[in-house]
Amino acid sequence: MHRIALTGVLIASCLGRSAAAENWPAWRGPLGNGICQETQLPITFSPTENVTWKTPLPQPCNSTPIVWDNRVFVTCPLDGGKIRSLMCFDRASGKELWRHEVPYPDAETIHRDNTFCAGSPTTDGKLVYASFDSAGVVACDFSGKVVWSRNLSKLAHIFGPAATPVLYKHLLIIHRGPGEPTHIVALDKQTGETVWDTPEVGKNHQLYGSWSTPVIYRAGDHDEFALSMPGELKGYDALTGKELWRCEGLGPSNYPDTAIGDAVLIGVSGFNKSMMAVRMGGRGDITKTHRMWHVAETQQRIGSGVVRDGHLYVANAPGIAECIEVASGKTIWKERLGGDLWGSMLLAGDRLYVSNTQGKIFVLAASPKFERIAENDMGEHTKAALTPSDGQLFIRTYENLYCIGERR
Repeated sequence: MHRIALTGVLIASCLGRSAAAENWPAWRGPLGNGICQETQLPITFSPTENVTWKTPLPQPCNSTPIVWDNRVFVTCPLDGGKIRSLMCFDRASGKELWRHEVPYPDAETIHRDNTFCAGSPTTDGKLVYASFDSAGVVACDFSGKVVWSRNLSKLAHIFGPAATPVLYKHLLIIHRGPGEPTHIVALDKQTGETVWDTPEVGKNHQLYGSWSTPVIYRAGDHDEFALSMPGELKGYDALTGKELWRCEGLGPSNYPDTAIGDAVLIGVSGFNKSMMAVRMGGRGDITKTHRMWHVAETQQRIGSGVVRDGHLYVANAPGIAECIEVASGKTIWKERLGGDLWGSMLLAGDRLYVSNTQGKIFVLAASPKFERIAENDMGEHTKAALTPSDGQLFIRTYENLYCIGERR
């Protein structure tokens, strides 16, 4: 399916330009699936080896850098979250070029492992967008000028939010939740005006909610997006926000994004709950007609997985990487890497990159035969996903933003 998804039609509708530019415009890449076309990313590195530059960051944050041409963007809280910021860095030097700050003095609850500004920025190459949750949404041009901003409703959840905005044609789609309220809203990306707003069930409860980001895919001649919600995987029309289908079987708390490959959608729960695969193309309640397999209990999973050649690769929080056959749900291999494996899988050619919270970044073969290619220790706490672009890796730790390798 990732080969199908890379057709010019979907790339043009999502981004307006070819992915051949090797930009990384959103936290899971051009197509939201964690797959890049890079084949020459660095394999070995450290805080002092193969580093082009590193830049200190003002406060710890879980969000992922994005890259467009000569600019690198991150979101970052300041003053313990009372200020939410969008920051822009020069790609060549790591110098901070500008930042836009949004004050939000109201008290909010958040999990100790989450951070304010946990949602990553998103760009179409003209504007860069950031959702600051209760503090609203902002769109800036590449010089830092605010083009528009919106104050949407306050979000309330004991663990705090984490989803990232998604661009689709003229829309900026944002999953706002979990908690009360929970809804999916689409804004006009040029003006910030609301185009559609789909309400969902929300609860301010530690064992209930979805922190997933919508993932757009093509089913036949129609673009949809999938979202792992409490208890079910759901599909929506990308232009209208209308619910198209639902499939029961997920747990009440979901962190990873939906994995996509081989015309299959794979929903993954957190808190050691279920995982399931669903065939694309259904309408209504498709639990009995399109659900291929269902696993009731799994290891705790935070990061999102990738699909390559009929296999799903995921990271389990207890430090174990896993390869699963998409057609059957059968585990092909399960190997301990170590640490708290929160990272989302990055697929680059035939290699996988994934990080643990202790700052170790593992390079694995994307193969049904397990092979550990490299282990790189950055020595700094990190929960952000890895960002590839033009032969370089951008790594966001709780202390620094690193640029690894030479630009190609």
